[in-house]
Amino acid sequence: MTTTAPVRFDPLDPVFWADPYPTYRRLRNEDPVHFVADRGYWVLSRFDDVFGAATDGTTFSSAQGLTFEEDEIAKLGLTPTLVMMDRPRHTDYRRLVNRLFTPTRVSELEPEVRAFARARLAAMAEAGGGDFAVELAGPLPSLVVAHYLGVPESDRSTFGRWSSAIVSANASGQILHAREALTELYGYFTELAATRRRAPGDDMLSVVVRAEVDGRPLGTEEVLGFCFVMIAGGNDTASGLLSGTAVALTENRRQRRRLVEDPALTAVAVEELLRWTSPVQGLSRTTTRPVQLRGHDVAAGAKVHMLFASANRDEAEFGADAEELDVTRAPRRILSFSSGPHHCLGAAAARLQGRVVLEELLSAMPDYAADPAQGRLSPGPFTRRFESLPLVASG
Repeated sequence: MTTTAPVRFDPLDPVFWADPYPTYRRLRNEDPVHFVADRGYWVLSRFDDVFGAATDGTTFSSAQGLTFEEDEIAKLGLTPTLVMMDRPRHTDYRRLVNRLFTPTRVSELEPEVRAFARARLAAMAEAGGGDFAVELAGPLPSLVVAHYLGVPESDRSTFGRWSSAIVSANASGQILHAREALTELYGYFTELAATRRRAPGDDMLSVVVRAEVDGRPLGTEEVLGFCFVMIAGGNDTASGLLSGTAVALTENRRQRRRLVEDPALTAVAVEELLRWTSPVQGLSRTTTRPVQLRGHDVAAGAKVHMLFASANRDEAEFGADAEELDVTRAPRRILSFSSGPHHCLGAAAARLQGRVVLEELLSAMPDYAADPAQGRLSPGPFTRRFESLPLVASG
């Protein structure tokens, strides 16, 4: 008689990170409120539990950081950013910039996004392929973030280098490794913010340098916090979606063929690809009071990790075929952007990039093949995206 070892969650294990979904399935089925004893945090893997924690900001606080580790932003001595605030403070700061991220406002970016994607993909098609992550899935989100922050085109190459370093470090939970890039970038934005105070534009930086909270203007550290949130959060979700999409539609060619034959499905397909790829695999909260979860007593002050990627494949929410990609599914609700007060501010911008790139990719190279085995994933444990992804135009 054989026995199965208890399920183990170790997001720092590169073997796990290469394919985390079997472990997620076991967590949902065997141990949906899992305790990582050697690190001292809890893990939620079922949709209802993750959704409940994400929407209950009173019990599950963001003010102690979004990882299951000690807050590394605090180690840098920075003011807490928007994503590390609870209501009502979070509401006060978020409402300053909400209007910049509505679907209508985001749609104004489409011509620039499409021109960039079309040019990069045309060059790759002519060359017979290339590195999809390096050529498109990484640079395009950086372009969008630079646009929002009002970075002049002449500075975007340098901005892209800083942005790449910060996104990689933040995605792996090692933001301290990007200290040099952070210092240089914060110095740059301190100067740019001063310029925007004198000569404002219509970008986010211009909005926040002129904004007030509680009757006072935002301080420099608060302005820089908005910049950090845009860079750290605005790049990795979109980059993960784009690279994950290229892989998903290589591995599921029948689904790709449906999109080639019926491009009208693209917007629905993006929702399904967001669900299936779940670029942000999980984020953490801290309990503000003792709480019981499926019979487990979780103490106040405990770290609770919400596995969005597992929840997005929960059969109880999405049906018996939840593990399968179906570009016609039209999921009613997904957790790729979290939910509740911390629903991702840039969700509409990520969706726009996903739709435009999917349309242009299938137009330029309908028979492409991505090779994840020869690619390189960004290290875990939070955002799953490819830093390198070889792709051939026809395969």
